[in-house]
Amino acid sequence: MRYISTRGAAPELSFDEAMLTGLARDGGLYVPATVPRMSAGDIAALAGASYEEVAFRVMRPFIGDSFSDAEFADCITRAYAGFGHAARAPLKQLQDNHFLLELFHGPTLAFKDFAMQLIGQLFQTSLERSGNRVTIVGATSGDTGSAAMEAFRGLSNVDVFILYPHGRVSDVQRRQMTTVTEANAHALALTGDFDDCQARLKDMFNDFAFRDGVRLAGVNSINWARVLAQVVYYFTAAVALGAPHRPVSFTVPTGNFGDIFAGYIARRMGLPIEKLVVATNQNDILHRALCSGDYVTTGVTPSISPSMDIQVSSNFERALFDAFDRDGGAVEQMMDALKGQGGFHISQGALDRLRATFASGRASEQETSAMIKRALGEMGELLCPHSAIGVHVAQAHLGATPMITLATAHPAKFPDAVEAATGVRPALPPRMGDLFDRPERMTRVGNDLAEIEALIREEIAA
Repeated sequence: MRYISTRGAAPELSFDEAMLTGLARDGGLYVPATVPRMSAGDIAALAGASYEEVAFRVMRPFIGDSFSDAEFADCITRAYAGFGHAARAPLKQLQDNHFLLELFHGPTLAFKDFAMQLIGQLFQTSLERSGNRVTIVGATSGDTGSAAMEAFRGLSNVDVFILYPHGRVSDVQRRQMTTVTEANAHALALTGDFDDCQARLKDMFNDFAFRDGVRLAGVNSINWARVLAQVVYYFTAAVALGAPHRPVSFTVPTGNFGDIFAGYIARRMGLPIEKLVVATNQNDILHRALCSGDYVTTGVTPSISPSMDIQVSSNFERALFDAFDRDGGAVEQMMDALKGQGGFHISQGALDRLRATFASGRASEQETSAMIKRALGEMGELLCPHSAIGVHVAQAHLGATPMITLATAHPAKFPDAVEAATGVRPALPPRMGDLFDRPERMTRVGNDLAEIEALIREEIAA
């Protein structure tokens, strides 16, 4: 299995090379050169299997010879051993033909744990084999950072630095990053929004002297291994509702497009997904782009669903690459226009191809709060704001095909918004009961590439 860049100019890599590289050297994102398909019989055979067994069967064709079967199976086992539910990703019924996929039973209570815990094990296995050490830098709108720090803290071959927008994540999200005690984990509070954090991350990858000097690696959703790990729960959920013998649809609250792109890969692998519905908050650039064909940034407005406060959705580039028949030059032109002019137009043919798979909708702040209240009163489910956006948008797409909405975070990660909507303040699980008593450790940084790079060099040299 080989991996190619969405911009067409970077060398092809193996799975572990693409995983450790993160962003391609031409600025693009790695995708598999071909997507392996599973037969209807292979999909049907997943019924009744454990989450770990499904993960092995679904992901194994993408791994190639980067890991042996035994190594890969061991990484999967260790990755999900700390989850708080035996099913890992349990499915609940909300109403007729509408189901909720709970993705918040991992160690940091968010869907990012499914990918990050596995990546941590894969990185460590690969680095121990080679004897190398890497510097991981990530940008987060809230959940990726805590999941990354939990996955990589204390590992002997890794230093991890997470950029997050100061004052724009929830208190729980912040403390999950700033209370990590291991010396190899660093929380960097950047003055700006998530798009600024993501831009500085990409700048570091494009500064080849710095990148090579610190052996930079990335674990944001630009990393293909992140997307691949998230493909698995589309299979477990769909099979639980009768796939491959009947189709299903998914609604995904998303800002950076990585989670829903994983659903797109599952569909290309042969999973009978009828529609993938993009659910956005008031920062609705993905919804606007799918409706009009114009992807134009308008600035980030802070919301009660901060993990979706994004205007530059990195993984949308992967969808565009396929929509433009894998024309790396066309993708590069659009990304240059986005960086230089703040947006680009999607041609009608490519837009039609995107619309054949993706639908979309948005939820205002008021609609999000109303859905949190309604879900508790009518469905008996306490939702985080992001999951509530998914359920709200899904309502317009319910029909004969079962709809599965992804619940991306535990409501206790956003207690103020949930309490304001319902009067109920969700409690953290017992294992996190002392989170607000732990001392915090963070470093404030400006929105300045040179300052950030100097800090990272100093810390890894200490």
